[in-house]
Amino acid sequence: MSLNIAIHYYKNDFSDKWVEYCKKNNIKYQLIDCYDNNIIEIMRRFDILLWSWNLNDFSSSIIAKDIIFALEKMGKIVFPNFKTSYLYDNKMGQKYLLESIGNNISIPSYIFYTKNSAKKWINQTEFPKVFKLSSGAGALNVELCYNKHQANKLLNIAFGKGFSKINRTSWFKDKLKKFQEQPSKYNFKILIKSIGRLFIPTEHEKYMNNEKGYIYFQDFIPKNTFDLRIIIINNKAIGIKRLCRKDDFRASGSEKIIYDKNQIDIKSIKIAFNVSKKLNFQCMAYDFVYGVDNQPLIVEMSYHFSATAYDKCQGYWDENLNWYNEPINPQNMIIQSILNKIK
Repeated sequence: MSLNIAIHYYKNDFSDKWVEYCKKNNIKYQLIDCYDNNIIEIMRRFDILLWSWNLNDFSSSIIAKDIIFALEKMGKIVFPNFKTSYLYDNKMGQKYLLESIGNNISIPSYIFYTKNSAKKWINQTEFPKVFKLSSGAGALNVELCYNKHQANKLLNIAFGKGFSKINRTSWFKDKLKKFQEQPSKYNFKILIKSIGRLFIPTEHEKYMNNEKGYIYFQDFIPKNTFDLRIIIINNKAIGIKRLCRKDDFRASGSEKIIYDKNQIDIKSIKIAFNVSKKLNFQCMAYDFVYGVDNQPLIVEMSYHFSATAYDKCQGYWDENLNWYNEPINPQNMIIQSILNKIK
């Protein structure tokens, strides 16, 4: 079968590997611009669209899902499809969806859309709790809320001026900490650039509105010194163990990764397979921590992830939990799963 593949290109992202795969396997492809006014007409010439839209592309948050929905109605194959990408960068929506498919598979979460209802809950609940914004990655919009006083301060901001989606102060502190811990990787040049970001917003940031009109908390589960990231791509699973940052409860963005398959809990893989199967996702990354009964619980999920962090994985599991000791390339797994379903 001869197929025409369209790829929206981002440097140092999934698309690099998709292009490489197509060249290596003599698959016909073309780079396109999904923001072209005539994108629907352009896509009439193609069978498949590969578009790894993500947080670094502000325009995609405005229109990507609408374009994907329209193309699927045309009969085009799209990655990510609408089901897979619908709740990307939407932690609030993820709460409701995970609650709808099963009990005790995700961390209890609490969302309030009025100040009075939130205040009542704050006065009755126990602390600490984890405060989050619905959007954002790398744990930069996540903090531990220790008491009612701190929670009420957050509440006033949430129903006042709101929170910036990009907290430049937190972002700088994160880079400074990494500079101190990994000076060979985060050199002085990167630190200087980070200082500049404190005062000069990026073009991307200028278009963002503040997050407000809601407040979102999750239960804090102590004594977790790591999380497990499980990625399900069709009928394959890959996993890594991410250690928490130093003197911090957050593992996301720590860049402290263990690839030993023996340190990946099979229970988390079973849950991830089950969720992806029920919801018919093409690809989904799940973050797990352990509850009080030592059961893995989903913290959040995302179809998009680092383009290179998983290349060192030792292999993958199939849906029957058989292990295959083979080199890993998640982006190749994505395109292969799409092509295999067409054959």
